[in-house]
Amino acid sequence: MHKATFLELCELLFLALKCRNTRMRAALTVEKQVAIALWKLATLDCYRSVGNQFGVGKSTVGTAVNQVANAITDVLLSRVVTLGNVQVILDGFAAMGFPDCGAIDGTHIPILAPDHLANQYVNRKGYFSMVLQTLVDHKGRFTNINMGWPGKVHDARNFKNSRLYEQLQKGTYFPDQKITVGDVEMPVVILGVPAYPLLPWLMKPYTGSLDGSKEQFNYRLSKCRMVVERAFGHLKSR
Repeated sequence: MHKATFLELCELLFLALKCRNTRMRAALTVEKQVAIALWKLATLDCYRSVGNQFGVGKSTVGTAVNQVANAITDVLLSRVVTLGNVQVILDGFAAMGFPDCGAIDGTHIPILAPDHLANQYVNRKGYFSMVLQTLVDHKGRFTNINMGWPGKVHDARNFKNSRLYEQLQKGTYFPDQKITVGDVEMPVVILGVPAYPLLPWLMKPYTGSLDGSKEQFNYRLSKCRMVVERAFGHLKSR
């Protein structure tokens, strides 16, 4: 991370992280809290090792990581992960071959085995993880995220228990904008993999024996939905 980025992050989180000195000890500066949290999140070092790097105890490292993570969620998440200009997104996907849509998928984020109910975090590939579900725009930028379900949980269950599903079901997430395809009126939809349920506002590929029109449909859907896969690739390569 560049120094300018680090200082900007500290400035944005300053009010949420500023602590007062006590009679027992001086409070950690915002810069030190952020540095500790970033170091822990960016490495596999244990709390004790990180504490040695910064001259603090391992319990202080744990506190700093939690406080910085909560501050980022409370202060910055709604600024960074936002739907943005819906029409630009819809036009972008339309240019790729599928009109009036967004794209959704989930991926597994590896974690260390938790002490409680560890078997619930073992995913189908055999390692411990938590599920990250994201909706992306035509450029692969996250517009909605849902994180925290154990790796064993199926994508459809994760989706149906998300705030995004609730908003889409009520019709409050996207603007009430429809287009006519043939003789069918089509709302804004999201594109998912076969694991997701088929809904009036969620499209997924045809399965089984396919004719030419269904193959063409699947091709266009897959072309647009692959934006999510590339977004996950960029995220995990960092």
